[in-house]
Amino acid sequence: MPAIQSRIRLVDLLLLAVAAVWGSTYLAAKELVTPSTVMAILALRFVVTAVALLPVCLRRLRAARRDEMATGMLFGAILAVVLLFETFGIAHTSATNAGLIISLTIVMTPILDSAVGRSWLPPQFFIAAAAAVVGVGLLASGTGLHPPTAGDWLVLAAAVARAVHVTVMHRKSARKQYDSLTLTYVQMATAAVLFCAVSPLAGVPAWTVASRLGPGLWVVLLYLALIGTVFAFFVQMWAVRKTSPSRVSLLLGTEPIWALLVGVVLGGDRLGIYGAAGAALILVGAGWGQRIERKHREEKEKNGSAVAGSGIPERAEEGRPVAG
Repeated sequence: MPAIQSRIRLVDLLLLAVAAVWGSTYLAAKELVTPSTVMAILALRFVVTAVALLPVCLRRLRAARRDEMATGMLFGAILAVVLLFETFGIAHTSATNAGLIISLTIVMTPILDSAVGRSWLPPQFFIAAAAAVVGVGLLASGTGLHPPTAGDWLVLAAAVARAVHVTVMHRKSARKQYDSLTLTYVQMATAAVLFCAVSPLAGVPAWTVASRLGPGLWVVLLYLALIGTVFAFFVQMWAVRKTSPSRVSLLLGTEPIWALLVGVVLGGDRLGIYGAAGAALILVGAGWGQRIERKHREEKEKNGSAVAGSGIPERAEEGRPVAG
């Protein structure tokens, strides 16, 4: 029993460490990028990530099917769009704003997924989502009411793109015998290739930026690639096998709290009264929405299992016939 409890504590601590790392990456990226080097920094980050993961993934890549590779490349292209919006946004707003606004993905993803699947969420979820959106408006106002900056809008677009990415991943890979590690590697490699190809056309080329980075900025870049991506990915993959997906989601959902702490304590960001109220609304709305969605999904799965076990066919969705 003590051994099991120790393992649970270790899993929780490592997941909280991943959430803290992800929360800190906004400030790290803020220190690293300028509007003219966004593409180059993204290219370097994902080249380092792809090279670091290649020894682990090489055997799996050799065994991958053509459709599996094509799916991973599609995911990688969408991921590149997410990172493009997010990193350009970070270059034009504060690390705190970026970390909190991007957390809206938590409420945007279930809305998009339910719309695609024609299975609507409870009304309380939309109240939570509305609270989070109002929070974004207040957060962007900072010390006084004014419209969001261009960077805030770009990060909000990144949150929408993240929701699309997660939904497409689920729809394209569900019930298919795809290898998670292979899909992840192909995504990252695809993003690296795209950023390397585009960086000479949209700012300073990646190789030029690489030659100009000082030791301190290389440390930040390696932190983003090796700790923020490789380490975080392996911990997440390991933890899912050791605990429940709900627990993983709950602990990783603390990312915006860490982003807020890192931005204020280390980055020197100042929220003001409106910004503080907005941050609180985002955290409460996103967390509440996440709990409502998880409970709704678990009840739906439980009811579906009960219907399947009874031998009674499930009722078809409106406008769709019952299969078979």
